[in-house]
Parts: sequence; structure tokens; C-alpha cells
Amino acid sequence: MTSATGTRVLTLDSLVGLRRGRDPRAVSRRLQVPEGMTAPMGCDAVAVPARFGPLVLPRLPRVGCVYADEAHWWWLVPSDSDYALEWPAPAHYAAGAVLPDAEAPGLPGLIHRPDGTLPYTPPIPLYLAVCRLTGTAPAWSRPVTA
Repeated sequence: MTSATGTRVLTLDSLVGLRRGRDPRAVSRRLQVPEGMTAPMGCDAVAVPARFGPLVLPRLPRVGCVYADEAHWWWLVPSDSDYALEWPAPAHYAAGAVLPDAEAPGLPGLIHRPDGTLPYTPPIPLYLAVCRLTGTAPAWSRPVTA
């Protein structure tokens, strides 16, 4: 964003993204919200290996936008869905829905678009499904150590 004088202005979203390690210029590797949909809470993405994708779907009460390539399936979730959650390996959390550079060239294709205008998969059911498939206890059910 630039001001009327041509000076670059940082928005609150840009500053939050910088704090979280996001490069606001990394739009070429970002999953896009489909035409006609809105993301009022911002977008992050959660990836799982492609072999888990078909196993996650039936475990979710609502499925938002899902993207896939040969290696991963990606779910759009509201921004900051990683707050106080440790997404279990081999899942990958992508702030800003920006894909890692190590991924295959190009962007994954959209394989599921929900009815309505919101692109989100609810993050808690997705987190629980991923934990279940990976044999990982959810963060809140683990023993607390002092």
C-alpha cells in the first residue's frame, strides 16, 4: 500500500505478518481465496501429506477450500489458527497461506470449494483429525510439567 505522496505505508496486517516471519511480498506462493469468496479473518493454511488428505475429509463437520498437489493437501483456516496449538508433524502450518519455497513450482489446484462465501475449514476439528491420524495427543491433553 502506498500513500498519496508515493511513500510505502505499512498496514497493521503487514506489521503482524512481519512479526510472524511473513514476507508481505511473497504473494506468488500464496494460496488465493477463490473469486466470490471473502476471508474477513485473514487466511492461513494447514498442509498434510497427500496420503492423509482423503482420511481427513470425512472427519470434518465442514470443509472449506482445499487445495492439492502430488505431495500435499492444503486447507484454508482463519489467520492465527496456530495460536496455542502445536500442529503435529508431518502437518505444516503456513501463516498467510504462503507456501514454503521448497514446494513444487506452481500452486496446488483447488479440489474443494464450499457453498457460501467463507473459505475456511474450522481449525479445531481439523487439528483433532490431524492429531488422530498422526497418533499425537492434542496439546491441551498432554501432561503439564513444571
